[in-house]
Amino acid sequence: MSNPKRQIFEQLAELARTLGHAHRLELLEHLAQGERSVETLAALTGLSVANASQHLQHLRRHGFAQTRRDGKRVMYRLGDGPILDVLAAFRRLAEHNVAEVREIVAACFTRLDSLEAISREELSQRLQEGSVTVLDVRPQGEFALGHLPGAVNIPLADLQQRLADLPADQEVVAYCRGPYCVLSFEAVAALRRLGYRVRRLEDGYPEWKAAGLPVEAIS
Repeated sequence: MSNPKRQIFEQLAELARTLGHAHRLELLEHLAQGERSVETLAALTGLSVANASQHLQHLRRHGFAQTRRDGKRVMYRLGDGPILDVLAAFRRLAEHNVAEVREIVAACFTRLDSLEAISREELSQRLQEGSVTVLDVRPQGEFALGHLPGAVNIPLADLQQRLADLPADQEVVAYCRGPYCVLSFEAVAALRRLGYRVRRLEDGYPEWKAAGLPVEAIS
């Protein structure tokens, strides 16, 4: 009789191997923003279409991604289940145990913003009170797929030219793709230099949506 615990561990190991590639983790970050074609995902990650498709098939085979046909295009989206929770736990483990990860976080992220980020719970309350302006610094295409309620979309490259879109008398909370998305860190650093009261959301749009908090999209 086979060992059921061993069988489960073998399946868990297979799932872990599926995540064991940097390109797949990056693809999952993009899938978490919304549904994308293979061609778009390849362009976003700098991969060839064939290479991106191969990694996406691995992710789909083990439930990390789902697909649908749109004419001749194959559209990918994030799979069901606690995928973002798994990735968040993986990230926390790396930050705790891997010195190289801690050094990168300190050098590239903490350097730009050492202040404590605002939590989803606090931001949700502030939104209900109308006491904060939410700034989405992702590209317009990602913003259209989904964003926080009432968010102002100013991609980082356009920030200096569109400061008039941000009220000077209200705190700003910036967010982007997730905890390691440098866009929000750079936006916070730039706005603080200009005298704005600004903080980051503790994670990003995918985690906000996964928590069941309200979102909006441009149809």
